[in-house]
Amino acid sequence: MKLEYEVDDKPGFLKSSLLGFQNILTAFSGIIAVPLSIAAIAGTNVSETSILISAALLASGICSFIQTKGIFKGNAKVGIGLPTIMGTDFGFVPPANAVINTMGGGLAGYFGATILGALLELILSFFIKPLLKFFPEVVTGTVITLIGITMMPVAFDWVGGGYGAENYGDPLFIGIAVFTFLLIIFINHYGRGFATTASVFIAMIISYIICIPMGIVDFSQVAAAPWIKIPELFPFGVKFDLRFVVPFIAGYLVTIIETVGVMKTLGTVCEVDLSDADISSGVRADAIGSMLSPVFGSGAAQTFSQNVGLIPLTKCASKKVALFSSFILIIMSFCPKFATLVSIMPSPILGGAGILMFGTILGSGMQALSKAKFSTKNIMIIAGGIGVGIGITMRPDIVSKLPSLISALFSSGISGGTIAAVILNILLVEKEY
Repeated sequence: MKLEYEVDDKPGFLKSSLLGFQNILTAFSGIIAVPLSIAAIAGTNVSETSILISAALLASGICSFIQTKGIFKGNAKVGIGLPTIMGTDFGFVPPANAVINTMGGGLAGYFGATILGALLELILSFFIKPLLKFFPEVVTGTVITLIGITMMPVAFDWVGGGYGAENYGDPLFIGIAVFTFLLIIFINHYGRGFATTASVFIAMIISYIICIPMGIVDFSQVAAAPWIKIPELFPFGVKFDLRFVVPFIAGYLVTIIETVGVMKTLGTVCEVDLSDADISSGVRADAIGSMLSPVFGSGAAQTFSQNVGLIPLTKCASKKVALFSSFILIIMSFCPKFATLVSIMPSPILGGAGILMFGTILGSGMQALSKAKFSTKNIMIIAGGIGVGIGITMRPDIVSKLPSLISALFSSGISGGTIAAVILNILLVEKEY
């Protein structure tokens, strides 16, 4: 694969803006999904929910900037310096529910636990180098492949209109997704220059416009949203209690495991050889972001894997584009009306694009695996890691009755499969180190 824009390339202002907005369209539902879930858990009203969403956009913009730009130098470096979009992972929703409701900490306790838990991630980020010896090519390729596979059900839920939607799987939704899917392929394959790079953005905008006369886009929410609103600091307060941190420990351990895998994937698709220090700085940015986000009223920060899939699809790995995305997110946090306009985009459009994006991650994983020796031991690692990952993705309740820490560590297919691959690597190929 030849990149149209490499990491240090700088497209013009208009191109960077359009490609940056393409990033946001891909990540937007993920950015606002967790605050909406937290709002439901905490029982917030419309005004408070709006605050949570604006806070998520602001935190995403700031954290994405830090991760992409990279700050400080040497062992204290924060940020991997590659194009990323950050937000809050769903893995933090269960511990949030435990703190807010079960333990009675409310939103203030939730934000306090997020900050304290991030300290653990920050400390561990300085010890990533010895951990990386457990991620040779066979494990890395397995994790990358697993990310692509386990994210596919998410894309198909988008195709169906969103998980739990009343008319889930409506033929109209499937038709919209198929149209978007085929349009991206057509533009990407037959387009030239910038059209190829912006194929996802162009296809999603065309599909959005086509959906308007179909009556499935409700602009009433846009009309009701204010033009300008200044985000507050600690809008729900903060409460520090060590008891509240316990449910978050597993969440942060899982985040570290997943982030290492995502960073490895990012390096592969950006055609950049990442050092151990680079991976450490990426995890460190997650930790710093998780400490900053609660200040604005948002949850723990993590690098989104779905945006990594855009890079091989659009052949754009420019940091400048990702920085534009972060600026747009920050601006959107001050303009609820604009954010609402993006948020009401029919999910089948995102589903059609998601199938291709996650599929390209899968392809990158297979490419990474092709570099590993296909010995009997390595095949066992691949089979075990992908098998466990897919199994948990298909039947997540299988771990529900395990001890809480183990259940949390295996709560997602990505983390469960990664842990399985790492353990098999230790047991079967330990002599290679």
